[in-house]
Amino acid sequence: MNISKTRNLLFLSLGSLLAMSLWFSASAVVPQLTAEWSLSDSQKAWMTMSVQLGFVVGALLSAVLNLSDRFQARYLFAISAVAAAGFNAAIAWLDLGVGATLGLRALTGLSLAGVYPPAMKLVASWCKEDRGLGIGILIGALTLGSALPHLLNALQIFGDGGMPPWRHVLLATSGGSVLAALFVGLFFRPGPHLAEIAPFRWRFVIETFRYRPTRLANFGYLGHMWELYAMWAWTPVFLMESYRSAGRSVEAARLAGFGAIAAGAAGCVVAGIFADRIGRTTVTMASLAVSGACALTVGLFSADPDLLTAICLLWGFAVVADSAQFSAAVSELTDRRYVGTALTVQTSAGFLITLVTIQLIPVLADTVGWEGAFPVLALGPIFGILSMWRLRRLPEATGMASGHR
Repeated sequence: MNISKTRNLLFLSLGSLLAMSLWFSASAVVPQLTAEWSLSDSQKAWMTMSVQLGFVVGALLSAVLNLSDRFQARYLFAISAVAAAGFNAAIAWLDLGVGATLGLRALTGLSLAGVYPPAMKLVASWCKEDRGLGIGILIGALTLGSALPHLLNALQIFGDGGMPPWRHVLLATSGGSVLAALFVGLFFRPGPHLAEIAPFRWRFVIETFRYRPTRLANFGYLGHMWELYAMWAWTPVFLMESYRSAGRSVEAARLAGFGAIAAGAAGCVVAGIFADRIGRTTVTMASLAVSGACALTVGLFSADPDLLTAICLLWGFAVVADSAQFSAAVSELTDRRYVGTALTVQTSAGFLITLVTIQLIPVLADTVGWEGAFPVLALGPIFGILSMWRLRRLPEATGMASGHR
């Protein structure tokens, strides 16, 4: 990897890590918000779901308008990161209550639609033979960013015991997102492998799903997303309940929740290395099989925090390891002029489906317990495996990973 490529991918990955820390910034401090605002179970879920919904709306608008292909993606990233930081910080500054907070969370998610998909396009501009690894490193950074608020909440950086002030956690992540805008907007330069500007073509949104190879890659991604964000949103809560029941410290539970999400960063890099060498469908199917098995069994270990933590770490490693490979596959199988639009369509569809499982898991946990709630998430990996197996059998699949299916 040459110096220029390394430097640019470093700035992009660091910027993505900091910007995506906004995603779970309010979700991580739900205990503090519940104590202050008496949140209902539904309102707790909407602290995450509102971001997902805002992201879907923003991604759909971006895809229809071809924003990341018609304009320079690094500037779209920078502007969006600053906007997301402002909306997130407003929650702490204005203190407007639950309803307005959910609205600001939705606007944060809408803004992040200008961060995540353009970042993947920018990686693809530098990576060709190693695109799976390149996007894997980016998604690893995004995963660490998603876990970061849980770490800030666990380490008592802003407090002297008890629950840290939730406003400080939100403001810290907002400050990080502004830094992300500076890193990418000022220091990143796109690479040579993708066209920078494309003409307006709104129908490409439909064509992404009409073309069978990209449709199957997107179906694999939908199966993956059915599981991913529900796991990220609720395993920290599950771990907290397990640790409290066993008389363990709250801080240890928060660190375990951080670890369960952060483990995915390593999974993304490892999967990227192998996917470029042995094939995208091979790696995605293996990752889906492991994460699906964890979803089926994790609820059985609530009485043993140590074993539960180990299962959650494995689940966290596998549940996001395949994410970059679905995106890499779409970037390789689609019209190179509209890679940004194709990736935005993919992510908008994926995040839309997360609204179902994020809301479903706490309802099931209340009615049948955690052991009966998490197995529902295994339906996604089953669907994803079938979709990627069908993609593997197509002749167009040789267009991925330098001929490795």
